[in-house]
Amino acid sequence: MAAARVAEVRLPPLERFGGGALEPDGDYDGVEFAGLDLGGQRGAGARFIDCALRECALDGTELAGARFVDCVLEGVRGVGTDLAGASLRDVEVRDARLGGAQLHGAVLTGVVVRGGKIDFLNLREAKLTDVVFEGCVLVEADFAGARLERVEFRDCALRQVDFGAVLMNDVDLRGAAELDIARGVERLAGAVISPAQLLELAPALAAQVGVRVE
Repeated sequence: MAAARVAEVRLPPLERFGGGALEPDGDYDGVEFAGLDLGGQRGAGARFIDCALRECALDGTELAGARFVDCVLEGVRGVGTDLAGASLRDVEVRDARLGGAQLHGAVLTGVVVRGGKIDFLNLREAKLTDVVFEGCVLVEADFAGARLERVEFRDCALRQVDFGAVLMNDVDLRGAAELDIARGVERLAGAVISPAQLLELAPALAAQVGVRVE
């Protein structure tokens, strides 16, 4: 079982964002966004390098196709944040409170999601490589059609998760505090689970292969 390869993000001294709105295809290097309401702003295709977003509101913020490299997103919150097709490389997401975040078709590499709660996370058709979910709560996360390689779930709760049509390779689910699979239990090839989790999933697995347990 190959472990996820992630490293702590070390940011250089940052310059505070001077105000105004995010710009589509904007270029942000070494910038700190702190305590800002970025809701409804349009930053599609923007590039964030060595940046920090701390305690920012992201309600309906458009960041489709944006690139985040060596960034920290801490305490961000919002509903309907659009990150479809975005690229996140060497990024830490800490204590986020998000609902309906759109990351379908996104590419996540070397990402750590630590703490917080994310409802209805859309990761359909996304590609996750060297990603760790730690101490967070994911409610009705949708991984349908996604590709997961070296992904770990550590002490986190997965509630009503959708693994339909997912492809897994070296996915470690043993550390999940809760593992509630709403769809796609038959797609766990390439994952490792604990004996206790196997017992919990046994009825769903039996149903998939047509076995009646009486």
